[in-house]
Amino acid sequence: MPYLLLTLTALIWSGNFVLGRGVQGIIPPLSLGFWRWLIALIVLAPFAWPHFWRQRALIRQHAALISLQGLLAVTGFNTLLYVAVQYTTAINAVLVNSITPILIALFAWLLHRETLRPRQLLGIVLSFGGVLLILARGEVSQLLALSFNRGDILVLLAASGWAIYAVTLRQLPKDLHPFAFLFAINAIGLVGLLPLYLLELQQGLRIPMAGPVLLAIAYVALCASVLAFLCWNYAVRVVGANRAGPFVHLMPVFSTILAIVFLHEEPAWHQARGAALIFTGIVLATYKIGRSKGKQFSAHER
Repeated sequence: MPYLLLTLTALIWSGNFVLGRGVQGIIPPLSLGFWRWLIALIVLAPFAWPHFWRQRALIRQHAALISLQGLLAVTGFNTLLYVAVQYTTAINAVLVNSITPILIALFAWLLHRETLRPRQLLGIVLSFGGVLLILARGEVSQLLALSFNRGDILVLLAASGWAIYAVTLRQLPKDLHPFAFLFAINAIGLVGLLPLYLLELQQGLRIPMAGPVLLAIAYVALCASVLAFLCWNYAVRVVGANRAGPFVHLMPVFSTILAIVFLHEEPAWHQARGAALIFTGIVLATYKIGRSKGKQFSAHER
């Protein structure tokens, strides 16, 4: 079940990634981030508030960690991505973001001395190779021709923040309700976003009130902000950040599929080969070996 939720999360966030690039120049990036999370908070409130209020003492006890996670995941991650795609290509953004599993492994070691098994490391390398194959369209010369700019640096910062967020999820108390937690980080993240949003308004940037624009905001608010975050948070706390990280590499696969289905782009063999590498890598990174010392490995082992 956790791996199914991680796959669904990658699918939803692939749509968010494509949409963020698609509305570039139409919706101001900070406004998109602010309204995305404000709508998500409003929708979440009726379901989350009873749990939040009942667990307010527990939340206050872990306020520093929860505040950090709100600033990283809500204020920082997607806002940086939305700003980044104003300056870089979608290919560059996906490529830089694809090192997230490596960053997760790095921060897991730095913060918790958590190490990767050789099989997990091989899985990450293979899945990253699949990402490169898709982005390069099967030709190494395509990768060598890439150039990087400040937008790519912003994506790298976003990926680093997300890696820290993923790794620190394991420090939350197990009895903290997922709705209460998401409500808390949403509210804290909005506080961080508010001055940035007001600054953008001062520059005269506004969201056009058009049907497609409102649908785009509804998608990122309900699907990418509420549903995907609930799936990701639950799954990471069950299987661990190192096992969840490689699922980020499904995003270019799903982005390709979405482009074929909705944009009628032609499929290519390098996409199929890249997808096969990614799925192979994920299986290696997440597969639990049968028995050790007479007992089955549990989903909580890292």
